[in-house]
Amino acid sequence: MARRYFRLLSAQLRIAGLASLQYRADFYADGAMSIFWLAVNVAPLLVVYQRRPTLAHWTLPEALLVIGWFTLLKGVLDGAVNPCLTAIVEHIRKGTLDFVLLKPADAQFLVSTAKILPWRGVDVLGGGLVLVFALTRLHRLPTPLQIGASLLLFAAAVGLLYSLWILAISVAFWVVKLDNLAFLFSSIFDAARWPIGVFRGLWRFLFTFVVPLAILTTYPAMALLGTLTFRTGAWALAGAAFFALLARWVWTIALLHYTSASS
Repeated sequence: MARRYFRLLSAQLRIAGLASLQYRADFYADGAMSIFWLAVNVAPLLVVYQRRPTLAHWTLPEALLVIGWFTLLKGVLDGAVNPCLTAIVEHIRKGTLDFVLLKPADAQFLVSTAKILPWRGVDVLGGGLVLVFALTRLHRLPTPLQIGASLLLFAAAVGLLYSLWILAISVAFWVVKLDNLAFLFSSIFDAARWPIGVFRGLWRFLFTFVVPLAILTTYPAMALLGTLTFRTGAWALAGAAFFALLARWVWTIALLHYTSASS
């Protein structure tokens, strides 16, 4: 079963790559814009650290690790999660989700891989370069255990980000307009570029437990630094698993309320 879905994913990626290369000028222009936005993401951090050596006990190289994970996640969000799941809303509005539901594969998998933007891979590459640069500025290399823990938490962050978006998109089965909700979600996600220690009081509680931005970027960075406790990491993984199960359950319930164009 897993091999079958891996082949489906490979086919979707090949189709997306061929579609992007049909208009190579747009492909290169979008890639250049990705580099520009990477610089925009880093610029506020550099401005802040010109005036102070640390921010919430985070040095500049340490904060750059958070920016690196943020850029990686943004590439995944804008390159795969956002375009695929936004297309679901159009299917629901037009009542054409039937064409997906009738295919002999899991509907959630199909709609989640239907539209991928390969040029967003520039963001993923840029995020990796930021991580390497930050580690060189720290003048020490993380241990294999720390690297493994950070990669595991990053995988959990991708799953959590996807689950949150599935929960948001599932609302489309009851509400037609989701533009404001999508904009709100993207705006909140932008706060993940900062270490969670920057936030205080209610905001820190919200961004840790309600909209867990800490799991998305701060915890993978802390894992690389070796400052994340085993208990915190375990709770982060459990939280990501909970949201994945919740998203699947909500998606299943939402499908029961779908009305096709032929109904």
